[in-house]
Amino acid sequence: MDENLVPALISVYGDGGNVTIARDIFDCLSQKNVTIWNSMISAYTKNQKSEDAFVLFRKMLQDDVQPNVVTFVSIVPACKSFGSICGEALHACVLVRGYENEISVATVLISMCAKLGNVDSAEFLSNQIPQRSVITWNSIISGYTHNGYWREGLATFNEMLLEGSDPDAVSIVTVLSSCSKLGAILLGKSAHAFGLKRWVNLDLNVSNALLAFYSECHDMISAVKLFHKMPITNAISWNTLISGFVHHGEYQSAISLHHQMHQKDMDMDLVTLISILPCFHEVRDLVQGQAIHGCAIKRGFTSDVTLANALISMYVNCKELVAGKLVFENLDIRNVISWNALITGYRHHNMQNEVMHLFDQMISEDQRPNHVTLLTVLPVCYTQMQGKLLHAYAVRAGFLSETPFLTALMLMYTRFGDIKSCCLLFQMGEKSNISLWNTLISAHLESNNADVAVSIFSELCKTDIEPDYVTILSLISACIQLNDSHLTNNTMAYVIQKGFDKDVAVGNALIDVHAKSGQITLARMIFDNMYQKDAISWSVMINGYSLHGDSETALALLSQMRCEGFIPDDITYVSILSACSHTGSVKQGQIAFNSMVEDGIVPRMEHYACMMDLLGRTGNLDEALKILKSYSYRPSANILESLLGSCLVHGNVEVGEEIGGLILEMKPETSGPYVVLYNLYAAAGRWTDANRVRSIMERKQVPKVPGVSLLGESGASLQKSLGDSKRSMFMYLS
Repeated sequence: MDENLVPALISVYGDGGNVTIARDIFDCLSQKNVTIWNSMISAYTKNQKSEDAFVLFRKMLQDDVQPNVVTFVSIVPACKSFGSICGEALHACVLVRGYENEISVATVLISMCAKLGNVDSAEFLSNQIPQRSVITWNSIISGYTHNGYWREGLATFNEMLLEGSDPDAVSIVTVLSSCSKLGAILLGKSAHAFGLKRWVNLDLNVSNALLAFYSECHDMISAVKLFHKMPITNAISWNTLISGFVHHGEYQSAISLHHQMHQKDMDMDLVTLISILPCFHEVRDLVQGQAIHGCAIKRGFTSDVTLANALISMYVNCKELVAGKLVFENLDIRNVISWNALITGYRHHNMQNEVMHLFDQMISEDQRPNHVTLLTVLPVCYTQMQGKLLHAYAVRAGFLSETPFLTALMLMYTRFGDIKSCCLLFQMGEKSNISLWNTLISAHLESNNADVAVSIFSELCKTDIEPDYVTILSLISACIQLNDSHLTNNTMAYVIQKGFDKDVAVGNALIDVHAKSGQITLARMIFDNMYQKDAISWSVMINGYSLHGDSETALALLSQMRCEGFIPDDITYVSILSACSHTGSVKQGQIAFNSMVEDGIVPRMEHYACMMDLLGRTGNLDEALKILKSYSYRPSANILESLLGSCLVHGNVEVGEEIGGLILEMKPETSGPYVVLYNLYAAAGRWTDANRVRSIMERKQVPKVPGVSLLGESGASLQKSLGDSKRSMFMYLS
């Protein structure tokens, strides 16, 4: 075989990925010159076979073949797979042979040092080159950017311009990456202008880098303008813009762009599918999410763990937990993100047992949880022992120093009433972090130790740490618990002094505390003077009037709330209906109930309970029965029993019979409904029906609840069973 053709032949097979054939050709030769060795080493390096490249390089030296410049240019890039020691050995080899001043060798050495994180060596090598080419400049700028030295990268680019070197597309792409990380919008735009002046029609790689730059700098308008001006685009262009929209929460824009991509028959690669899936996750569009899944199956992408993780998140967020678990189970290799995606889905759907079971399975399969896993699982531990085991794991894994995990542990111990452990964790944390103080204060509030919570707040005020709005909300909660007007007034003064009254949540809490302490006028003054109101502000104020039994003002405020464009929620209507019930305001109650339906709120059991109580108190039992029959589900026994009691009070036998029948269907072995029905018939003089009820009760052997008489006898209470007396057994005891 012609010795001059062999290197070219090896290169052809190497470039095509057929390294085995290239090596067979290499091995067939008994005599090999340095060019043949270089071509085989280069083939290995290009195909990411660094170990084979180094083995061949060592054999080359053992066979006394002297490496040249091309040899080092080919072998040095393979060092990134073996670390600094290997790189230093090759560097020494270069120095021994005197090739350090060769620009091509120096450039690959700079690139190698940078990729191994040795920026100082890369900078030193760069400074030793008397005449740096654009490739050399790009290597050192890229090295800075790769290692997070973005300012140094930009400074080196500026130095490059001052020395008269002409940047190329690679230079601009690298500089734009640094501008993105620093948020240097003006510098990035200058690079954009430089590119336009230099090339008129920008290189596609530069255009894509600009798209990424504008997206990362929150300038989606410029990104879209640039995209539409690009003469040619590729999948990277579309993926970059889609990812930008997703990153900024513009999901519909991302979906629209994805549809355009489909209409233009653009090739949707794996990155496209991974980029667009979070949109369907967020907007909960299961159909389009399933379409992406189908596309992934068709393209053979389902084994990719990143795509599978995105599919799991999409399915669980769309409440398709079975489909999400199926994707999870079909994964050959799962990473911690796969487990977290499914665990988080179960957690959001309050499937506590499944969360713990999946976590146990994760441990049994030797998958190490990360801090996200533990933060997700901690709140659903149903025993303190489980929480302690997670605590122990966190200590071993080194997560305990992280404030979010410390606060999660404190909340877990609080849930189980272990305030002592909560306080110990606080002592271990960084005292300058306000979230730890907030958690400690909140823990004592949840344990009904409001006075201790206030004391902790006082200690906080002695430090240099500034309370935030969460601290203030906790302090206001303490005021409600303690019902201390002096503390409430001091808190109000502190809030105004520190400017927290401008916060909507704090304003809402102040309305609540003053309304609950009987100061409804002051609560209304705070409401009227709020800088900004949200739906909760209106709801809290309406609830305040409801607590004071002022249903008329509550309804007037409800009407005003709707005029202002705020939509009341179901809790607001519970407050109003409750107020109407306590004041017997039937008309206002009916207006409120109808308004709720008009607002598109489906009445819940609490709303029906308020209406039943209102209509029952005022004797509107036929209307109550009519509403009952409109239920889309069976009313609770408590509501029916309350209504049956109202039938007895108002002597409405007809409605009482229907209500009693419904209760006995639900609770046939309970004596209460029989007793009320007996008394209802007896009060109406219908003794035949009364005796029939008594007979049914005796035939079914319904347990008889003994009466209780409290007779004052030397200050003692005497319990007296009324026994089996038929007269006393059916006496209505309210």
